[in-house]
Amino acid sequence: MQNSLDGKVVIITGASSGIGAAVARLLAQYGCKLTLAARSVDKMQAIADALDTPTLVVKADMTQPADINHMVQQTLDTFGQIDVMFANAGIYIPGKVYEGDPEAWSNLLTINVDAVFRCAHAVIPHMRERGSGDILITSSISGHIDIHWEPIYSASKHAIQGFVHTLRRQVAPFGIRVGAIAPGAVANELWGYHDPAEIERVSQQERTFLTSEDVAHAVAFMLSQPPHVTIRDLVMLPQKQDL
Repeated sequence: MQNSLDGKVVIITGASSGIGAAVARLLAQYGCKLTLAARSVDKMQAIADALDTPTLVVKADMTQPADINHMVQQTLDTFGQIDVMFANAGIYIPGKVYEGDPEAWSNLLTINVDAVFRCAHAVIPHMRERGSGDILITSSISGHIDIHWEPIYSASKHAIQGFVHTLRRQVAPFGIRVGAIAPGAVANELWGYHDPAEIERVSQQERTFLTSEDVAHAVAFMLSQPPHVTIRDLVMLPQKQDL
C-alpha cells in the first residue's frame, strides 16, 4: 500500500520533547519532511540529527507572534510548501483557582489557546491556495469533560475543542482538514516522567498512562486517512484511567 505521508511537509510545535518529539521520530519513518519548533534548540537538534529525513530546526517561543510567523515563513522558504500544521505545544497547570497565580494562567492561555489560533491563521492562506492541508491540534480529555483539579487547563482545552469544531467547517470548502487529538494521561515530561523504566511500568504494566509514542501512532493514523475522510476528534485513554 502506498504511504500517503511520504514527502509531506509537517510543522511540529513543542517538538523538543514528549508528544512532539515522538511524532517527529515516527513521521520521519513515513518519509515526511519536518520543521521542529520549540524554545530548546539543543534538544531539537539532537532529535533532528538522529532522523533520516530533511529536518529544519526553528527556535520559536509560542508566546511571541513574530516567532510563529517566522516558523511558517522559514518552512516555506526551505521546503516550498506546508502540508501539515501540528499545533502541539502546551503547558499544564493544575490546582485550585483560589490558590492559583493569574499571571501563570495568562501564560498558559497564551500558549495553549492563542498560539494555536495563530498557528492555524498563519498556514491557512498557503493551504487554501494549494487546495489541501491538515491542521491537527493537541487537545486533551480535559477538553471533553470538566476535570475539577485542573480548571484553567481544562478551560484551555475546551476552547481548543470549540475552535476545532468551528474552524473545520470554515475551511473544509478549501480542501483543508482540521482535527484534534485528545489523550488522557501521558507519561512524559509534562507529567514529570523521564525514566523509561518508570514510563513502561505505568503504561504497559499498570495501564494508567499512555506513552508519547502511543499518541504519535494515533497522529499518523489521523493524517494518513484519504482526503475525503476527516477525523474531527480522536479521544484516547489509558485502559485503566478512571474519569
